[in-house]
Amino acid sequence: MRRTLLAATLLLGTSLLAGGMAEAKTFRFAYQNDANSLDPYALNETFSHSFQANIYEPLIERDKDLKLIPALATRWEAVDATTWRFHLRPNVRFHDGTPFTADDVVFSYQRAIAPNSDVTNKVSTVREIRVVDPLTVEFLMRTPNPIFPQEITTWFIFSRAWSEKNNAAAPSSVRGNIENYASRNANGTGPFMIRSRQPDTRTVLVPNPAWWGEVRHNLTEVVFTPIRSDPTRVAALLSGEVDMMYPAPLQDAARITAGGSRVLTGAELRTLFLGMDQHRDELIDSNIKGRNPFKDRRVREAFHRAIDIEAIRSRVMRGASVPAGLMVAPGIQGFDAALNTRLPYDTARARALMAEAGYADGFEVGFDCSNDRYVNDEQICQAIVAMLARIGVTVRLNAQTRTRFFEKILSFNTSFYMLAWQPSTYDSLSPMFTVMGTPGRFLPQGQAMGGQGTYNPAGWSNARFDELTRMVRTEIDQEKRQALISEAFRIHKEDVGHIPLHQQPFAWAVRSNVQVVQRPDDALVLNWVRID
Repeated sequence: MRRTLLAATLLLGTSLLAGGMAEAKTFRFAYQNDANSLDPYALNETFSHSFQANIYEPLIERDKDLKLIPALATRWEAVDATTWRFHLRPNVRFHDGTPFTADDVVFSYQRAIAPNSDVTNKVSTVREIRVVDPLTVEFLMRTPNPIFPQEITTWFIFSRAWSEKNNAAAPSSVRGNIENYASRNANGTGPFMIRSRQPDTRTVLVPNPAWWGEVRHNLTEVVFTPIRSDPTRVAALLSGEVDMMYPAPLQDAARITAGGSRVLTGAELRTLFLGMDQHRDELIDSNIKGRNPFKDRRVREAFHRAIDIEAIRSRVMRGASVPAGLMVAPGIQGFDAALNTRLPYDTARARALMAEAGYADGFEVGFDCSNDRYVNDEQICQAIVAMLARIGVTVRLNAQTRTRFFEKILSFNTSFYMLAWQPSTYDSLSPMFTVMGTPGRFLPQGQAMGGQGTYNPAGWSNARFDELTRMVRTEIDQEKRQALISEAFRIHKEDVGHIPLHQQPFAWAVRSNVQVVQRPDDALVLNWVRID
């Protein structure tokens, strides 16, 4: 009898295994590069955070329409002008089985403001965090902050116990080239867990069987492969090697569709722009010695007027980009359509401005650009090199992978660069504070808030602009707040602090049997993926 029962059990097990294998749904996708790290505090970068958001979770997240919805907090309220209270979700566990409590929120705040953290700006207005009970925390703000819930949608919560056990209590850093256990391992509360990780090669995720949320996907495994080359990504999709790839090259849309896949397109809320070092007395990468041409507003205006944005739109971006006159896109709170105009393309006027500034014969300068981060980024930079040559400027293009690019420019080791910003808050305060604000490293100790100007290697600085930024942060009246934002944008625009270029398009290519949800922030949410 025992032998019969054993045989029956083995047969049943084999049958269940076969049935499980028949139902297995492996989703394979490719992106143009890898997540820079599995540590969400290592680099404040959109794709890395969108990938990590499938593993880690914030207190508040966004739905398909980018509206705020509960995540690890079930609800929140402003207790008074400077206190936000969050009620935490009960019965949540990290992937290693450790319960999630208020202490993990406190630890995550401490980790976020620690040296080397690249997400300090997300909690920069917090003065103190207070535990009310194991499932309630209060954030005491330095000043009133009406958009604090919007600022923390990509601030992911870490387990104190796991971090301290694995010597990962301090954040790793991409810009500082600092790694620890959290760089290649993860322990979140999200719907997916890391099974294996080979940086720049392959990352495998599996569903979290103990996830607290509503499972909407039907996946049993996710395989992510970074594929830098556009043609190679397209070939992988058409051959069936991957089920989805992005970004899809605009020029290959017809070929992808003819191959039986779909191309999904949208307009991103990300603005590309140029930055020019205006802090140093002498540029680190130029033939001009003893002075800095970019400190002269006339030179910055000349660069702006020398750029034929319509040529970039039509030839490089195939008509799919939206030229920008501001550092924020339409759809970002605070956008002012009346200010969204560019200086006219005028090479004659640009050459005259260069001569007035004392550079009639032009000068040489290095130009830092990524070649695998933004849509057609290297081609855009090549076009800009050619356009600036028309006004006598010899630009030495340094196009490199985004990892090296970010390491270089975020250490402020640049003279001229192209960057982009999409505020996770979808509010103008984010770029005002982080991209245009005076870098904290250039201010006396104690005068800057954490994270101020960390993405402003140009070093552009204006005292009134910084004052307006502080006022915007605390203003509750929306009409008054908009007036402050518009004044700040006008100051930046008139001084040519940076040169906005355009909002880029984004395109995904998916096989016909795959269902995905495409959000305006270009984030792939694995919980919304289904394979028919």
